[in-house]
Amino acid sequence: MATINIILREKINGLGAEADVVQVRRGYARNFLIPTGKGMEATKANMRHLENLKRSRAEREAKEFDEAQVLAAKINKMRLKMTIALGQGGKAFGSITTQDLTKAMGDRGKGSVTVDRHHIELDKPIKGTGKYEIPVKLHPEISAKLRVEVVPEESEEEAAASA
Repeated sequence: MATINIILREKINGLGAEADVVQVRRGYARNFLIPTGKGMEATKANMRHLENLKRSRAEREAKEFDEAQVLAAKINKMRLKMTIALGQGGKAFGSITTQDLTKAMGDRGKGSVTVDRHHIELDKPIKGTGKYEIPVKLHPEISAKLRVEVVPEESEEEAAASA
């Protein structure tokens, strides 16, 4: 197969970050990377521009690191209280997933936090009551602990009896 060296202009998952010189197949470079502006051929002239790309990459990574630290501090302080419907014998109807957690984190008004659900490292959905500490990986070097308390949802009969 014919390959070509390409300088990446932005981060591409599975390939590399900006300012990386990678070897890809010629067709991938010619049909996707170069026309979309995501890469440029690694010629001598383009290699001179590599220093500017490295500088912008360092600035971007420093900014992402700082934002992740601030977000981690907010998440570490956060305490979520979520409800789950229980049937007879304490069996849960449904579960709490990463989507539910991201929605709950975003619905807190002034103290809300927006996190991609893929950053929440939940092995399996929560299907019971109790207190949980869920790791949230915000950056390769920074992670936070989200504290969640799951309580049973009051049924209509219990709500009427307590009123």
